[in-house]
Amino acid sequence: MRRLLLLLCLSLVTWWVWAEEAPRIILIGPPGAGKGTQARYLSDKYNLSHISTGDILRENRKQGTELGKQAAGYMDSGKLVPDELIVTMVAEKLTGDGGFVLDGFPRSEAQAQLLDGMLAKVGHPINSVILLDVADSDLVERLSLRRSCPTCQRTYHLKSNPPKKAGLCDVDGTALIQRPDDKEEVIRNRLKVYHEQTEPVLRHYQDTPGIIKIDGRLSIEQVQKQVDASLTPLVPH
Repeated sequence: MRRLLLLLCLSLVTWWVWAEEAPRIILIGPPGAGKGTQARYLSDKYNLSHISTGDILRENRKQGTELGKQAAGYMDSGKLVPDELIVTMVAEKLTGDGGFVLDGFPRSEAQAQLLDGMLAKVGHPINSVILLDVADSDLVERLSLRRSCPTCQRTYHLKSNPPKKAGLCDVDGTALIQRPDDKEEVIRNRLKVYHEQTEPVLRHYQDTPGIIKIDGRLSIEQVQKQVDASLTPLVPH
């Protein structure tokens, strides 16, 4: 009985520490740096909520919602979707005390300030900002060879991470597509937008909590190892 009570107490302490210091992560980097792949990995391994504005916006677009219709023009031309279309959506996902990983948000300093304000109200600020760093020239090749599943939103790369069966999603067998925003002319405009508007987010978080820079040119597995190492102080043992 004493052993059982001890184990129960340890479990409760672990839960409390996790609620207080659970990883609350921003994955930042240029389009095609691998944020989605790493966010899904972190979500599965550490039981974090994966909040991807890109996936949510594409789903709204597919369903023909008003939000999706408004966002379509911006997405197809490689421009950032206006803050007012996405901030409320993100706020609804940031509920409870659990950890989360933000994939594709914030994408501007204004969004970062709004995010900080939302999290300050519940006393759970961002405690990890991970930058996946990749040069523009590498990204043009990486993105132009990217294909995605319109059903489950999983992404592949024809060179570095191809599907098991050419042209088909490994998960559900759906025919893969090239998204309009993965065409070269759109990619170059997306990178221009990133440098002009998204990089200030790095400056915003430079001091608190600081930036963890990881070479996004490494293999998926190598990036995962470095990401895991960066989160060691936040993960209960």
